[in-house]
Amino acid sequence: MEKRQLGNSGIAVSAIALGTMTWGEQNSESEAFEQIQVAREAGINFIDTAEMYPVPPIAKTYGETERIIGNYFARFGGREQWVLASKVAGPQRIEHIRGGTARLDRANITAALEDSLKRLRTDYLDLYQLHWPDRQTNFFGQLGYVHDANDEAVAIEETLEVLDDLVKAGKIRHIGLSNETPWGVARFLHLAETRGWPRAVSIQNPYSLLNRSYEVGLAEISIRENVGLLAYSPLAFGVLSGKYLNGAQPPKGRLTLFDRFQRYNNPQVERATAAYVALAREHGVDPAQLALAYVTSRPFLTSNIIGATTLEQLQSNLASVEVQLTEELLQGIEAIHVQQPNPAP
Repeated sequence: MEKRQLGNSGIAVSAIALGTMTWGEQNSESEAFEQIQVAREAGINFIDTAEMYPVPPIAKTYGETERIIGNYFARFGGREQWVLASKVAGPQRIEHIRGGTARLDRANITAALEDSLKRLRTDYLDLYQLHWPDRQTNFFGQLGYVHDANDEAVAIEETLEVLDDLVKAGKIRHIGLSNETPWGVARFLHLAETRGWPRAVSIQNPYSLLNRSYEVGLAEISIRENVGLLAYSPLAFGVLSGKYLNGAQPPKGRLTLFDRFQRYNNPQVERATAAYVALAREHGVDPAQLALAYVTSRPFLTSNIIGATTLEQLQSNLASVEVQLTEELLQGIEAIHVQQPNPAP
């Protein structure tokens, strides 16, 4: 498994990371343990989670994914073999997360980290990420920015200052951003450089054949500033496997089980997906593996976060690193993208 540098951290992470947001909802603890072991045997050393996982976030399962990971380390050991990343929730009025008052301020970040460390049964995190901005801006599928002059966001200065204290205390090694915009990344980097606060080493945003909006402004920042992308939803919740085409509703599919992910369910997505699936099959490539291989091949990508609900899916996803993207395949992808760009932002 290829390893890539995580920003300026000096840490090498696998080009594929193990995503975990189904653990505790669609996957049991024993199934999660099996996934960790299979991933490790394949050379993965990077695991990504969050305090609000599993998804969809509900009070009953809050923190369960982190607890499962912590139970794995308690039973099997090997914490030092993993680059472990988690995230602190921002403001979304999720009542079961600190009474609906989650913000990226000192009190909330400190409390969130302490609770995550306890659930994960570790003394430190290698990467601690801000799950989404505290300010009101465009993320989670919103492309256009609408300014709110009355937004009372926590200042980025306060957020970075507390993260600096937590780095100095040895509780986190490095920080990362998630669901961020070009302005947000630039602001975090500027304050880090001028105030001596921790510098972000990564940006975790959505990126797939159905959503290449990252390329518009953030890809250049990733390359020029050495803050690489950790891509989530590289299969657009499984859509790019082709399993939902023609109205199909596989019984265990996420889009079948949960109706909150409508960004992956529209006629434009259907047309583009059908074209990508046809292209893959024309070249004798598994459609899901083609989609993953494309994401992994991008020059601004540090690690491609894959998730699976079965070992068969996981093993197939891991095998995507062996797919060779020929010039003809790449041209075919670009032709489809020009005809139907970013149908699922």
